[in-house]
Amino acid sequence: MNDKSNDPSHATLSDAEELGHEARAGHDDHAVLKLWLRLLASTTQIEAEIRKRLRERFDISLARFDYMAQLYRYRDGLKMRVLSRYLMVTGGNVTGLTDELEREGVVLRAPSPEDRRAWIVSLTPKGRRSFEAMAAEHAQWIQEMFAGLDTKTVKQLHSQLGQLRVHVMRSEG
Repeated sequence: MNDKSNDPSHATLSDAEELGHEARAGHDDHAVLKLWLRLLASTTQIEAEIRKRLRERFDISLARFDYMAQLYRYRDGLKMRVLSRYLMVTGGNVTGLTDELEREGVVLRAPSPEDRRAWIVSLTPKGRRSFEAMAAEHAQWIQEMFAGLDTKTVKQLHSQLGQLRVHVMRSEG
């Protein structure tokens, strides 16, 4: 940040360009390369701050938070295979997290009534309460980090990044 203020609304473009991944971009590089590096740098920076805050405030990893967030959305639980797909991690990762969270009493693992080989995982009442407390603070942190952007800009970025995702999805070969 510049030395005038710690307020993100006073940050300049040169402040942003000095940070992280963007330092790899040259002045002559194509605009989309610079954009890619800025997106990557922003995502990395926000994710690192969220990881830090989750660890400091709740002594929980981002992986555990994401796991609980998925289960929170599905009150009846999810098959572990589906949970693995939603989290984009291996089944072994989900099994390890499930074992830990089950020992802590925040998730329950039950056999699937339709498939004897599958397990359904759901949050316990303790797990739901715990996640709700974390999610409320998480939402405040995100709002705080994006406070330097006005509502119109946030909506425009959301729409434009949606268009980018659709384009990338269609061009995947």
